[in-house]
Amino acid sequence: MITVNGMKVEIVRKSIKNLHLAVYPPAGRVRVAVPLNITDENVRMAVINKLGWIKRQQARFIAQPRQSKREYVNGESHYVKGKRYRLNVIEGSGRQWVAINSRTIITMYIQKNKDAISRHRVMEQWYRQQLKETIPSLVQRWQDKIGVSVNEWQVKRMRTRWGSCNPSVRRIWLNLELAKKPIDCLEYVVVHEMVHLLEPSHNANFVSLMDRYLPKWRFYRDELNKLPVRHENWKY
Repeated sequence: MITVNGMKVEIVRKSIKNLHLAVYPPAGRVRVAVPLNITDENVRMAVINKLGWIKRQQARFIAQPRQSKREYVNGESHYVKGKRYRLNVIEGSGRQWVAINSRTIITMYIQKNKDAISRHRVMEQWYRQQLKETIPSLVQRWQDKIGVSVNEWQVKRMRTRWGSCNPSVRRIWLNLELAKKPIDCLEYVVVHEMVHLLEPSHNANFVSLMDRYLPKWRFYRDELNKLPVRHENWKY
């Protein structure tokens, strides 16, 4: 870790040929992946040369809309596959579950006297199930198109990424928040991570592969990054 103009910069040294600088949501964390022989001073100069671009990216992330804290009460807005629904809460004594009842209403059946944390867990489990029902067909479709095989995929909460890939074991992870986003955005993240099975880094070859398999990927990426992100005290 180094500091440039008061800004913290994470350095990750890898067996790669070129330096790769990235700015991550939600607050603009700066990370630089560099070849093993690059010094901190070399990294510092590279970051200084890109300060204008970094500041613009950080400003865009900071300006991104944030959802207010969810309380899981009647009338509250919740998003599913990019569409907004109003929450209807029905308290009882039986099974706890969630269902979409109409084009505008999502209903949570919850046991009496359950607090917001308990309601959050029920909703989160439902979101997880929505993704697990949607992802398999996307993975299968793109395995055939790209010509790769995914050994395993999982869904988890991720603080700074929409997805990640471990090419050595052919495993991809997808952010639980994608259950709230349009299907096209979810598909973009699936393709992005699967292309990493062909090209692990974000180099020119990776961009070329994305252009070949999903020509509109930049549009989907930008749409995803414009959408409101969840309320959370982000930590790294």
